[in-house]
Amino acid sequence: MEAASCPILHTPRFCGGSTTTNTHAANTAKLYYHIYSKRLCSNSLLAFPRNSHSYGFGRKLKNRLLSNRFIVNASTGNTTEASPSQKFAALLEVEGVLMDVYRLGNRQAFNVAFRKLGLDCANWTEPVYIDLVRKSAGDEERMLILYFNRIGWPTSVATNEKGTFMKNVLREKKNALDDLVMTKAFSLRPGAEEFIDAAFKEGLPVVILTSYSASGEKVARSIVEKLGTDRVSKIKIVGDDEVKQSFYGQLVFGKGATSSLEDQLAKEASKAASAERRRIAEEVASMLKLKVELNNSSSESLQNVVAALRAGTEYAEVPIYRCILVAGSQSGVAAAERLGMPCVVLRSSSTSRAEFPSAIAVLDGFGGADLTVTRLRKKLFS
Repeated sequence: MEAASCPILHTPRFCGGSTTTNTHAANTAKLYYHIYSKRLCSNSLLAFPRNSHSYGFGRKLKNRLLSNRFIVNASTGNTTEASPSQKFAALLEVEGVLMDVYRLGNRQAFNVAFRKLGLDCANWTEPVYIDLVRKSAGDEERMLILYFNRIGWPTSVATNEKGTFMKNVLREKKNALDDLVMTKAFSLRPGAEEFIDAAFKEGLPVVILTSYSASGEKVARSIVEKLGTDRVSKIKIVGDDEVKQSFYGQLVFGKGATSSLEDQLAKEASKAASAERRRIAEEVASMLKLKVELNNSSSESLQNVVAALRAGTEYAEVPIYRCILVAGSQSGVAAAERLGMPCVVLRSSSTSRAEFPSAIAVLDGFGGADLTVTRLRKKLFS
């Protein structure tokens, strides 16, 4: 039998049973490998959806692969494909990791939005911006309320239109920030390029996740391009298309895994319960004059992040427990925790005061005493 060069399925060794049974099992393993190629090298590949139309086939295939006839013998595997004792993959988010977007351009983007909306009286200097961030804990709607309560609201904005006005400001601010990020004036975080080069030098896969970037995939990919053509050619970028084309994505989002009516109703009920929970909490907080700090991410958005992480492991061809997510967002940390994927947080201006109890490390930047390939290896294998 040919050796399957996969980090999970090295050269299978078959024990017990008749020769016919062993041959059939061997042929099944070969067929499975050749159909799905190397994208099935995550340790959670066999998590088939409960109500998938392909569940019957998947369950049989899963049972066959997990049968005690399959005993991994790593010593006889292909040395170039099999995982060395300390091989791992680094999955990197974009915002907050490759670039501290908010530190570089958030204040300028607000000022651009003010000018575009004809608010000539509004201009945030750095001391004003820092003071607003501190008093609002980074809540941008609260920042606008504090600021216009201080200097006076535009006369054209009626009291019952303040919510719409703020949404318009935030929309223009986002557009301005996206445009600023894509210019050459904004650079990557110091040490990001050296970290990726060090991973390449040690033959470690580097995957950059753009599919769930807060600024959208187009902006995220423009940030990735700042790494240079040579580096971009070596890394694996996982965007919306890559997630959909992954084996996990096809199962969850594709035709082979159409959700049942029961699943759809469960999702809608979950979203409704989350909205009601937040409404009640905000009412209580309003009475107590407190700011509500709740995780407002829906189960659906978290599912998208989970799908991106799973796709990342497939393209890296490394099991989930040997992948480390370098996160800059709460959603990434939550998804990694759900999967059991080790996670390291790189603090940025938008997460400087946040807590990440599930992360194996919280660091301030690349290089030195912070994020290095050596340190990641120690964290993973210590």
